[in-house]
Amino acid sequence: MEQQEAPPLLETPFHGFHLEHDAKLIDFAGWEMPIRYGSIINEHKQVRNTGGLFDVSHMGRIEFTGKDAQPFLERLLTRRVGDMKDFTCRYSLICNEDGGVKDDVIVYRFLDKWMLVVNASNREKILVHIDNNKGGLAVKIKDKTESTAMIALQGPGVMDIIDQFSSEVPALKRYSFCVKSVMTMKIVISRTGYTGEDGVEVILPAKMAGTVIKMLLKDPGDAAAIKPSGLGARDSLRIEAAMPLYGHEIDEDTDPFTAGLGFAVSLDKDKDEDGEGFIGQEALKKIEGQTPERQLVGMKLKGRRTPRQGNAIYQNGDQLGAVTSGCLSPTLGYPIALAYVKTGSCTLGDTVTVAAGSSRVEGEIVEIPFYQRTS
Repeated sequence: MEQQEAPPLLETPFHGFHLEHDAKLIDFAGWEMPIRYGSIINEHKQVRNTGGLFDVSHMGRIEFTGKDAQPFLERLLTRRVGDMKDFTCRYSLICNEDGGVKDDVIVYRFLDKWMLVVNASNREKILVHIDNNKGGLAVKIKDKTESTAMIALQGPGVMDIIDQFSSEVPALKRYSFCVKSVMTMKIVISRTGYTGEDGVEVILPAKMAGTVIKMLLKDPGDAAAIKPSGLGARDSLRIEAAMPLYGHEIDEDTDPFTAGLGFAVSLDKDKDEDGEGFIGQEALKKIEGQTPERQLVGMKLKGRRTPRQGNAIYQNGDQLGAVTSGCLSPTLGYPIALAYVKTGSCTLGDTVTVAAGSSRVEGEIVEIPFYQRTS
């Protein structure tokens, strides 16, 4: 049988910029994305110290309009959205009927529409899930991913730099956004991020990508400027902040309570006006009252070896669980990892070992997040 060729990788509107700046490009969820421009460690530290710019255009952006847009989102999402104020965002989850997490998302409430930002690896799956569950509701769904671009500006110096262009954006509260008109086009700027630092995420028309990135990186030689950063640094930053990543800490076999995301679940939605609740709500009501079989913990390890997803964790010869995410922390200077272990099997300060190939590395159970920015 003739083997079919893989479809070509999708390119973001910033692809030319990545090539011009010698980015190391990889296949990430079907997109050709920059893993780094130079050193991942330097890019990580740049974000912690001043500011970095990430191309996150691979993230899905799905628009909802129509009179039943809100009721449909209440049915789709685990967290109540009807009480959201205009121009605010909210973290939520999409679950399957058994209560497993299909994706974690950010929902935006506009005056006349809604938008979901979903993980790149789940976009097609979520679009199918949406189509399968909208029924006869009067709601229009439009995938805006490839007609728009998205960047994240993250770091303690970002707001000072943005203040040169807008006084409104630095005044935004966390998880709120504004819509700005630039050259007759609309740009959405939200005070959100995935690094543990302050910053914004910007959604803009794809045709504006070149102009905006040149404006923000007008002096790349300045040590205090925002500099381009790749997905490698984005991952190590989110691990330090103990932020979950789909396919690592959350998946369809993991419920929100096990993952420590119970704050994003409104189990009383079926008492609202429509009385329906959300997909997976009945299963989660049963799960909530049970003790989870697993718990998410943090570990610091000796040496310099990076723990990898799937590495087994042992204590006194018994396997407790496995690593979900790990990195050599550029901020702390030692390896760290997130892991699921049997509930109650260990406590803060306990010594464990992590199987890394043919060797075992000693570690300690520590509090998470590993890093938390000062206000």
